[in-house]
Amino acid sequence: MQIAGFRFAPSLIPTVVYFVLLGFLLTLGFWQLDRADQKRADLAARAAATKAPVLSLNETSVSLAGAEYRRARATGEYDTEKQFLLDNRVEDGQVGYQVLTPFRLQGSTQAVLVDRGFVPIVDGRDSLPALPVIENKSEATGRISGGPSVGMRLGEPTDTPGQWPRRVQYMDFAYMDSAVDYTLADFVLVEGSLANDTLARRSTRDAWRFGPERHEGYAFQWFALATALTLIWIVVNTKRQARRRKR
Repeated sequence: MQIAGFRFAPSLIPTVVYFVLLGFLLTLGFWQLDRADQKRADLAARAAATKAPVLSLNETSVSLAGAEYRRARATGEYDTEKQFLLDNRVEDGQVGYQVLTPFRLQGSTQAVLVDRGFVPIVDGRDSLPALPVIENKSEATGRISGGPSVGMRLGEPTDTPGQWPRRVQYMDFAYMDSAVDYTLADFVLVEGSLANDTLARRSTRDAWRFGPERHEGYAFQWFALATALTLIWIVVNTKRQARRRKR
């Protein structure tokens, strides 16, 4: 291709490499845009759920699929004899556990796990931390959630079988349900009302640490790199034609 004294003639191998890298960068950019759309939809669902009436877990059959992010309340009793400690959690630079305590619903054979918050490891992993006593054991309120997110699920759910509190490596509702003598709901109630519970409170960053704008910013960076790559490819493969001397 010749334009105004310049000749654009890309060679095969650099062109193949260019298109591979271009496809990779564009894929990352569109993936970030998709993540932004997903987060925007989830934030809208969270906002709508927050405005919805508070659910009574004693009166309504609730599942995670139909009630995620909804506010809920329940009466019953905490089972402090069988608490779960979700391992490998970090809060303000400290490593520790997320405390999940079953709350047995009054007038029902079902219970719901209540995420009471974070407790740090103090004396090493050889001994589990002592958990603060819950003053008010008859009521729980909070937000319905799928539970703290974890990475890869490797190995058995627990390394302390038969021991309570029981340390678990990842969220496994089927395992935790089998470890108690009642039925556990398929969601976690992120506690938010027990003023006397001295465990550290987690903020809404447990679900979203930043908004869709951050993903859009990442998308812009990937698209900018794709644009820069294209310009470099064009410049490198464009040569000025030598002028022929007149005889």
